[in-house]
Amino acid sequence: MLQLPTFDDVAAAARRLQGHAHRTPVNRSTTANQLLGAEVFFKCENFQRMGAFKFRGAFNALSQFNAQQKSKGAIAFSSGNHAQAIALSARLLGMPAVILMPMDAPQSKIDATRGYGAEVILFDRYKEDREALTKKVAQQREMTLIPPFDHPDVIAGQGTAAMELIEEVGELDVLFVCLGGGGLLSGSALATRALSPRCQIYGVEPEAGNDAQQSMAKGEIVHIETPRTIADGAQTQHLGRYTFEVIRRDVTGILTATDEQLVEAMRFFAERMKMVVEPTGCLGFAAARHAGIDLAGKRVGVIISGGNVDLPRYAQLIGQGLA
Repeated sequence: MLQLPTFDDVAAAARRLQGHAHRTPVNRSTTANQLLGAEVFFKCENFQRMGAFKFRGAFNALSQFNAQQKSKGAIAFSSGNHAQAIALSARLLGMPAVILMPMDAPQSKIDATRGYGAEVILFDRYKEDREALTKKVAQQREMTLIPPFDHPDVIAGQGTAAMELIEEVGELDVLFVCLGGGGLLSGSALATRALSPRCQIYGVEPEAGNDAQQSMAKGEIVHIETPRTIADGAQTQHLGRYTFEVIRRDVTGILTATDEQLVEAMRFFAERMKMVVEPTGCLGFAAARHAGIDLAGKRVGVIISGGNVDLPRYAQLIGQGLA
């Protein structure tokens, strides 16, 4: 029987993060309000340390290491944002870090991870099993594996983003959250159910990788091939054991967004709100616009998960679409 994290764990994570994580801004847009016919609040985790919400969960997990764990360090696998989060958190806490990253991860994310002081090991995400590779290295070096989403401390840390949002703006009617492996969504659900219990919570994943949607329909975790989508932070193959159980219990539904809709959202954020948002970070707003949820007159929260994207790729996407 899994012992699922609770809102008390989210509150404890918030205390650990105080003075280390940024309390990111909640931005608004008159144009977004008009498009949706609602009052929209964007929680901008693209302004978090290392550019994404992942810092919250990584720091919360690593800050609880004992002396032996700290001496050996942390190891993780990630397409980029969790990699940078573990690397930065390890540096701040004075421990080594090793990150396994796919060879086709954005170069900016690989460079940033190395820049924070971590050792990076590259692998082929379409041919190699990242979890098996990471476990092998972890055993060889006696390092503690911190997965990108399926860990109670990671989930609790990620939940502090939604906690801050609701603390700042009050109760919400609907919340849209980006969804890959489910760490941000499950943590957000824990916070939202405690602070805004009547809120409808929707996770949003890429249309090309709707494993969570399939999992909710089937009632068990569904594994898929690595999806091909511009949302590199959501190219996960399955939910985790912890995230699945929290999502199944607390989340209203799972929605999807197409790559074309993500590009449209990237353009909106750039043109109307003067923000750089990575494709994965656009999932929530894309679904708010296109998934057919009735938002008229409602208070709507959208968590923007991050802003880490290679600038040449970013310019290509917002300037020329997917061509």
